[in-house]
Amino acid sequence: MRLRITNGRVIDPANAIDGVQDVFIADGRIQAIGSDFQGFTAEREIDATGLIVCPGLVDLCARLREPGQEHKGTIASETFAAASAGITTLCCPPDTDPVIDTPAVIELIRNRAEAAGYARVVPLGALTEGLAGESLSAMAALKAAGCAGVSNALHPVTNAHVLRCAMEYAATHGLTVFLNPEDPWLRNKGCMHEGAVSTRLGLPAIPESAETAAVARDLMLIEQTGVRAHFCRLSTARAVRMVARARYEGLPVSADVSAHHLYLTEMDVADFNSQCHVTPPLRTQRDRDGLRAGLARGAVAAICSDHQPHEPDAKLAPFSATEPGISSLDTLLPLSLRLVDEDVLTLSEVLACLTHKPAQILGIEAGTLSSGAPADICIFDPQRYWELTESTLLSRGRNTPFMGWEFKGRVTHTLLAGKIVYELTDS
Repeated sequence: MRLRITNGRVIDPANAIDGVQDVFIADGRIQAIGSDFQGFTAEREIDATGLIVCPGLVDLCARLREPGQEHKGTIASETFAAASAGITTLCCPPDTDPVIDTPAVIELIRNRAEAAGYARVVPLGALTEGLAGESLSAMAALKAAGCAGVSNALHPVTNAHVLRCAMEYAATHGLTVFLNPEDPWLRNKGCMHEGAVSTRLGLPAIPESAETAAVARDLMLIEQTGVRAHFCRLSTARAVRMVARARYEGLPVSADVSAHHLYLTEMDVADFNSQCHVTPPLRTQRDRDGLRAGLARGAVAAICSDHQPHEPDAKLAPFSATEPGISSLDTLLPLSLRLVDEDVLTLSEVLACLTHKPAQILGIEAGTLSSGAPADICIFDPQRYWELTESTLLSRGRNTPFMGWEFKGRVTHTLLAGKIVYELTDS
């Protein structure tokens, strides 16, 4: 379909575009941005007066639960939820069942995502076979099959020699290593941040050093091997400062943070709220402010959802026995937009953290409205208020501490390769 999006405020941080213009789309790609495109006849026009038109969001971490845990969610259900939230590209960690350590699993995921047709799914391959941390995976075959990088997800590689060899092997194939920094011995079966709140609640706790010690080890190996690396879901201010220093010294590293870590703290666990049981744990208010400062300085490049949908029973046990994670696709954009109202980032900076910066980390063609780029577009009303309820939450997972919150900023249209895959219909 030949589309023309008219009168919207077009914001494309990758190209420093911010102004009221029209967007012209044909053959699934951006043809031009401007007031007119000679000879263009649209089959449909979308009036975006008063709305923001930006590239489709790129989410660096979303567990879609398929294959292996379809009772929690499926690729079809979760990519539809993503489309309703303006997300057009999702990065899937390798800890599925079976693990993404063979081209066959990659093909399965991509085929089901294409069949659903709501969003692109970019898988990460396993860093080690079966995520066991012992033998290196077939990285060359995984890259050829379409993996954007390799990771051991939440399974630690405890043997530093194995991790070094894996980094060297990834470097030879030009693959980015995605690291979830946490020392398993310092974590020691903890379930929340170690501090006054964990002591009062009597819950097993995870110290700040579980993250910072792992970041320190990984940075030394990155420096030695020269691999391009990305730190996933940092949660402490000190870890952000360590990554910032490494970037200043020229190491090829980047980092992201989840949207919920920019708002929630250990205090939100104070009544044993299992909806706030996440990995890494919610830290102190000082850490939360440090994550925000890292975004403002550019030390943290991207904001992700860290989407982990669960069935209701997963959150009904005592806090330490519940499964960690938040269903967070629906809240990624509105939580990020709050940073603008709170003067942490400008609107263009927020959208950069959700579009072209994560796309650059993945090394994919996305997150921009450049001429010839895929027409993956998010259109949202920045002034529209709405409440997160059972009816407005479209993910199959209902596990969120934000239920009942009022948000500002609602997606009205999402386009994938020029096709409208979501359109808000209520008044």
